[in-house]
Amino acid sequence: MKLDVLAFGAHPDDVELSCSGTLLKLKDEGYKIGIVDLTAGELGTRGTINTRKEESDASSKILGIDSRENLNLGDGWFENNQENKLKVIQAIRRYKPTMIFANATDDRHPDHPRAAELLKEAFFLSGLKKIETFDNKLPQDAWRPKHLFHYVQYRYINPDFVVDVTPYFETKMKAIMSFKSQFYESGKKSDTLISSKKFLDFINGRSHEMGSAIQVKHGEGFTSAVPLQMDLNRLL
Repeated sequence: MKLDVLAFGAHPDDVELSCSGTLLKLKDEGYKIGIVDLTAGELGTRGTINTRKEESDASSKILGIDSRENLNLGDGWFENNQENKLKVIQAIRRYKPTMIFANATDDRHPDHPRAAELLKEAFFLSGLKKIETFDNKLPQDAWRPKHLFHYVQYRYINPDFVVDVTPYFETKMKAIMSFKSQFYESGKKSDTLISSKKFLDFINGRSHEMGSAIQVKHGEGFTSAVPLQMDLNRLL
């Protein structure tokens, strides 16, 4: 399946928390969207591999995406090595996206910047013809997407651009709350940072913070791996 946009996350829910409003916006505009989770989030204090899979499926239905898969690289332990780069390259070549979203380049969880570096290298290497990969035993063609953008996560990073997701924020929150094992529920004990009510308040506040930068209610921020070309005529 050829996709227009492929969003990678180190863990199930990374994409939902950080750029699902943008995915909803792009889907609404007619683009084909997919998500690739690098791990099953199996080291999380709450939930199991099975519950995380069920929650991912529920979120995917809410987002209306066209495809989702998990590479099972190993939560907390995956490395930026040849084996894992080849698995990411296979996914990129399978879906042939024009645009890729990936984890933040700096963040509280070490898996996030590690995933960002893994995606940055695989993004480039997937365009090299002499790197051979296979899908269902069939050779894949080399493919390098046009764009790689990193979404902003828990740790603040000054964005290179912000997307207005105001009309999609409510649906974004529904997708986030599909991960019931991870986030705050009234009457349930909060024993992790993300299971506290203040974390959901933070998500809301970050959305307002990014939105205020472009004078809208809700926004999602991104950084670019390379300088962005600006068409000044579109600003005048």
